[in-house]
Amino acid sequence: MPLHLTKVAFGATSLDHLAERLRQRGEEGPVFLTTRYLPKRHEEIIGGGSLYWIIKHTLVARSPILQFGEAEGGRIAIHIDPALVLTEGRPKRAHQGWRYLEAADAPADLGVGMLAGDAMPAGLIGKLSALGII
Repeated sequence: MPLHLTKVAFGATSLDHLAERLRQRGEEGPVFLTTRYLPKRHEEIIGGGSLYWIIKHTLVARSPILQFGEAEGGRIAIHIDPALVLTEGRPKRAHQGWRYLEAADAPADLGVGMLAGDAMPAGLIGKLSALGII
């Protein structure tokens, strides 16, 4: 089973905002994020892992990770597919940088024809999570 990463979609106010940012970056060339260090478990991620995006304390979508490479200044580039795959909303605390996410803990993708709102709204998930209900 592949290993995944989670990351806060810093500055993104909504899923649509994140999708638009990734689409614009994809027009300019390969889409990648930079990090200081190569994840120690990077080989487990390359075999089908994804970057799960956190917006408003909720995992909402994922971008398949294509490869790791070198970036300017000795940093590491995490190359991702700019097309977002919507997932079921899952509460997740915000954090700096990225964190590992085991495949067993990853939220399921939304089915064909489903919308993100068909499950449970992200805001409601965040409030219920803060109350310790879910």
